[in-house]
Amino acid sequence: MNKPLLEAEARKLTGRKVKTLRAEGLLPANVYGKKISSLAVQLKLSDFKKVYEEAGETGLVTLKVRGAKGKAEDRAVLISNVQIDPVSDIPVHVDFRQVDLKEKVSAEVPVELTGESPAQKGGIGTVVQYIDEIEVEALPLDLPEKFEIDISTLAEVDQAVFVKDLKYDKDKVTVKNDPEEIVVKVEPPQKEEVVAPPAEEVPAEGEVPAPEGEEAPAAEGETSTPEEGEQEKAS
Repeated sequence: MNKPLLEAEARKLTGRKVKTLRAEGLLPANVYGKKISSLAVQLKLSDFKKVYEEAGETGLVTLKVRGAKGKAEDRAVLISNVQIDPVSDIPVHVDFRQVDLKEKVSAEVPVELTGESPAQKGGIGTVVQYIDEIEVEALPLDLPEKFEIDISTLAEVDQAVFVKDLKYDKDKVTVKNDPEEIVVKVEPPQKEEVVAPPAEEVPAEGEVPAPEGEEAPAAEGETSTPEEGEQEKAS
């Protein structure tokens, strides 16, 4: 299996100074992993974007790191924790997780829906995806790129695909999610809630509506109650 190749070099600039690197089209990054010291590196942003599109966060990448003395070292890594600028939608920092090819790792594998649901196409239901990623454990070379679910089999309301229904090599991959967890389901279409206008109060017979902010006068045949502490005047 040929792994995508990325070339990087040791990075000296840290903190706010990395803005200088980004202005030059370079991406600041860190390499971390078990039994290794964290290493600050930099690489071409254009190269990273191409490899990231191909490998995602579960595909192994060969990171060729060139040190200060010019010596290069190949490291098997997974792309992890990509920070994206919310305005430009461009990566501004990335972590590379160095792995041992003989040691199992945990990773989040994306779920991708394919096909078209007859239930949704016919307007009798809506396909709702409950889970976007599945946590798995496997050797780095055995990590699945993604889980594909064909929703063309979902023809009725309440039909669902569970974690236990996913197709993968169970001898090499261990799924950490609950087998009974719903991944995708056909839900009934939501009814629009109709809000009734507030009912207008109808004055009782003989009662005259008072202007806003004033007390309504007593209806015919009713007497006003004197305020507390006030006595009736003698006739």
